Amino acid sequence: MTEKIILNENRFFDPDPSIRKIARELYEGVKDLPIISPHGHVDPRLFSENSPFPDPTELIFIPDHYIFRMLYSQGKLMESLGVPTVDGSWTETDHRKIWQIFGEHFSLFAGTPTGVWLAHELKEVFGIEEKLNKETAQNIYDQIQEKLKTPAYLPRALYDRFNIEVLSTTDKATDTLEHHQTIRESEWDGRVIPCFRPDAVVDIASPDWISNIELLSETARIEIDSYRRYIEALEKRRTFFKSMGATSTDHAVLVPYTHRFSENEVESIFQRALRAESTTEDCADFTAHMLMEFARMSIEDGLVMQIHPGSYRDHNLAVYEKFGTDKGCDIPIQTEYTHNLKELLNVYGNDMRLTLIVFTLDESTYSRELAPLAGHYPAMRLGPPWWFHDSIEGMTRFRQRVIETAGVYNTVGFNDDTRAFPSIPARHDVSRRIDSNFLASLVARHIIDKREAESLSHALAYDLVKKAYKLD
Repeated sequence: MTEKIILNENRFFDPDPSIRKIARELYEGVKDLPIISPHGHVDPRLFSENSPFPDPTELIFIPDHYIFRMLYSQGKLMESLGVPTVDGSWTETDHRKIWQIFGEHFSLFAGTPTGVWLAHELKEVFGIEEKLNKETAQNIYDQIQEKLKTPAYLPRALYDRFNIEVLSTTDKATDTLEHHQTIRESEWDGRVIPCFRPDAVVDIASPDWISNIELLSETARIEIDSYRRYIEALEKRRTFFKSMGATSTDHAVLVPYTHRFSENEVESIFQRALRAESTTEDCADFTAHMLMEFARMSIEDGLVMQIHPGSYRDHNLAVYEKFGTDKGCDIPIQTEYTHNLKELLNVYGNDMRLTLIVFTLDESTYSRELAPLAGHYPAMRLGPPWWFHDSIEGMTRFRQRVIETAGVYNTVGFNDDTRAFPSIPARHDVSRRIDSNFLASLVARHIIDKREAESLSHALAYDLVKKAYKLD
């Protein structure tokens, strides 16, 4: 007998009936609020072209490293999963075959956030009733494939159906944003905006840095032969991004070390980088200096500044060399904030014109450093858990360790940080349920009352993210 997907109406709520009842009531008050997705990696091409998705594998499986990293950990070769290679060598192109592998190994996701999201996605987005497994894989593939041929499953139609109010993509400093321009010129009223991410032109340790600087010169129409011209080019690109609707920037750094060097010192570092003579110390110093510069720019142009520290990118060199970046092997490291952010916060953290949103992958810093810092500096806000902590228990731990010190209003709600477009409503639903449950526990213990909980629930689901990212 085929097993059915069951989405219990009280899923993720506390089994204590007194807490569960309050959680359910709070959730009912926010579950239908519009979705604001202020930070993610959905390709804007989807909405500019608004073409049918090719097939279930292309839509659900291949873009989502949460999925194929699990299968890889269990011995499935990435080539067999259709993950593209850097050199164009063979990978599986039979998408039905890849989907069958997915179905046969779907049990690997039991108890994981990916399993939770996929169950919601299959049932609520695609109307699938049976669980995905070896026997049902092809039938489910056919059901989804048929739906993808209909106008109701075009990207813009799904955007509207998901009740998305704003979706921010993540774009390189050198991007021309042509797809954003096409969207703006269309008759569709969906709000898809860019986010300025300059990592590729800041990381002087990257072997591609010089070619990226050449591309920056081209797009900014400025010959970058000095540090000052480099800053001028970045400021010009930020102005362009802002004219295209951007409200934020994003900066991925290994360590959140901040320090301003003299212009002569940073010019020397920059010239060594142009000659491909950078030292390890140069790389750390340049990033530290640029974080200070980006904070200055944000005060001047009003763009919200996000920092994502603590991810050791492309840890598995064999996977990186064969398949490139963003293939599920970015691993958290221990991260320190109190000393590293001191200079930036002392120079800019008291300026109300700056909004600095700090994310972390290192849970040990929540209560020790991040909550006290965000609970003091007016410019600083805490981003929600992401990647490995974007989960039922991870979200709960975050609230438990942060709210008592920083309060709710020094956080910024939720963002889904996803490349997998159909998973967006599932991810936001999980967040709204977990926050409702957390607040219900405070009500049950008489820490806050029901009316306060209702206000905080609305703030966490909608108000905070809209305010923090200046999306009014």
